[in-house]
Amino acid sequence: MTTILISDDQPLQRMGFAMLLENKPDIEVVGEASHGSEAVRLTASLRPDVVLMDVRMPGMDGIEATRRIVASGGRSRILVLTTFDLDEYAYAALRAGASGFLLKDASPDELLAAIRAVAAGDAVVSPKLTRRLLDAHAHLLGSPLTPGSGDHPQLRELSEREYEVLVAIGQGWTNTEISERLSLAESTVKKHVGRVLSKIGARDRIQAVIIAYDTGLVRPQS
Repeated sequence: MTTILISDDQPLQRMGFAMLLENKPDIEVVGEASHGSEAVRLTASLRPDVVLMDVRMPGMDGIEATRRIVASGGRSRILVLTTFDLDEYAYAALRAGASGFLLKDASPDELLAAIRAVAAGDAVVSPKLTRRLLDAHAHLLGSPLTPGSGDHPQLRELSEREYEVLVAIGQGWTNTEISERLSLAESTVKKHVGRVLSKIGARDRIQAVIIAYDTGLVRPQS
């Protein structure tokens, strides 16, 4: 059973999400929040598997709420809801530790698939879309290190092959593309990806892409 907390300042929006989710035998809505601080409080007490987090809310917004929930070290994962697929607020929420984002006008099937993916530990934004998102908002990134630098603490434990895989993830390659371009079995790629995420402390591929940008392994497209 996947437990859900819905955080949205629009009562009708919350009701719509709740009605959709409560009809599913593998999903249970355990709470609703109307603003960020309430989402943080309820997440701490209810410990839902997934928080549906609206970005724009009065008081504490979804970005700060996401940052606090992730920083708490709990098991809850964040699925950001946004109006625009390249919304800079959604980008900031990903930087804060969200596991992905979804358009508010996504179909019910897309929403359900995204919730189940996030609950299973996956990211719901495709690698290529993640790359586009980061490129669009590259000006928000700090000054990167020199590409190829191994001095960053998040990179020191990587083997040469894992280093190559991280670069590939940062470039938006899927596991299949990494398999073809590095001449590796796809099962081997999956193992490498898992080890890379563990060593650099990334919750999912989205966070790995961000680290690849922050450390200078990947540069925004011109």
